[in-house]
Amino acid sequence: MLEAIYFLALTRSHRTRTDKNLIHFDEEQLHLSGLVQKQTGSIPLEIELTQKGRVTKVNHLKQARLSDYVGHMNVVLFAPEDLQLIKGAPSVRRKFIDMELGQIKPIYLSDLTNYNHILKQRNTYLKSAQKIDETFLSVLDDQLVDYGCRVMNHRLDFIKKLESFGRKKHFELSNQIEELSIFYQSSVKPTDKEDLSESFKIALEKSRSRDLFKKNTGVGPHRDDISFYINGMDASFGSQGQHRSLVLSIKLAEIELMESITTESPILLLDDVMSELDNTRQLKLLETISHSIQTFITTTSLDHLQNLPENLSIFTIQDGKVTVNEN
Repeated sequence: MLEAIYFLALTRSHRTRTDKNLIHFDEEQLHLSGLVQKQTGSIPLEIELTQKGRVTKVNHLKQARLSDYVGHMNVVLFAPEDLQLIKGAPSVRRKFIDMELGQIKPIYLSDLTNYNHILKQRNTYLKSAQKIDETFLSVLDDQLVDYGCRVMNHRLDFIKKLESFGRKKHFELSNQIEELSIFYQSSVKPTDKEDLSESFKIALEKSRSRDLFKKNTGVGPHRDDISFYINGMDASFGSQGQHRSLVLSIKLAEIELMESITTESPILLLDDVMSELDNTRQLKLLETISHSIQTFITTTSLDHLQNLPENLSIFTIQDGKVTVNEN
C-alpha cells in the first residue's frame, strides 16, 4: 500500500529501480489512480505503466513532463533503509535531494532533466569521438554550466532551509545537547552563488584532460554530496541511536519545510520503522502525526507501538487482500 502511494506521488518506487518489476508477472500493465484532497479541491491522479513506458495524468489530462505531474501529491517516506542517508554512498543522498526538492519545486526537476541530458551528450561524445572537436566540447560545457548552476542553486537553497528546520528538531530530540549541521559538498568550488558559474567553467577546464582520458565528466552536481555533522563531528561516525535521531529529525524537518512552501501537509509514510525507534523517538514522531497529517504506518506487529492516536484505522493485508480491523 505504501509503495502504491509513493509511486502515485513520485512515479517511481522506493523499493525497486526498475518500473517493470511493479507489473504483476501475468499482467501486461499496471494502472494506479487516486483522488488527492487539497485546499483548493480534489485532484484525480493516474499512472498507467506498461513494458513500453508510463503515462501520467492530472485531472484526466496527460502530462508531457515529469515536472508537470510531480508535486500534486507530496509524501514524506521514513523507512529502515533511510539510515543509508547517513552511512550510504553519495548517490543515496543525491537521490534524497532530488526526490524531496522535486516535490516542492517542479522547476528543479526540469533543470535537472536538462542537465542530465547535456551530461549524457557530453559523456557520449567523449566516448565515441575519434578526434575531439574542442569548439563543440566548449559549447557542451557552456550548456552544462548553465543547467548545472541552476541545479546547484536549487540544492543550496534547499539544504539551507532543511538545516534550519532540522537543527531545531534534532536539538529537541537530543534533549538539547546536540546541534545538527548540514553541508552541501560541491565538486565545484566555491559554492557562493555569484561565483558558481565561473567556478564551474574553471573546474571543467581543469578536469578536461582527466575527462578525455576517462571518457566521462568528473565535475558537476552529478558528483556532489551532502554531509551531516553533530556538534561539529562527522555524523557518519556516530552511534546507531544518533543515526536514528538524525534521520528522524530530517524527516520531521521535511514535513515542516513542505508545509512552509506549499501550505499543504504532505502524506507521511512510515514503512516498518516504529520498531526501530525507542519510546522517546516514537512519542516525538506521534506528536507530529497528531496535528492532522495523514499518516500510513506499516508494521508486522502492534505490540511495540505505544501511544497511538485514538482516531486511527487498522488494516490487515494478507495474501494481497485488505481487511478492516475493529479498533
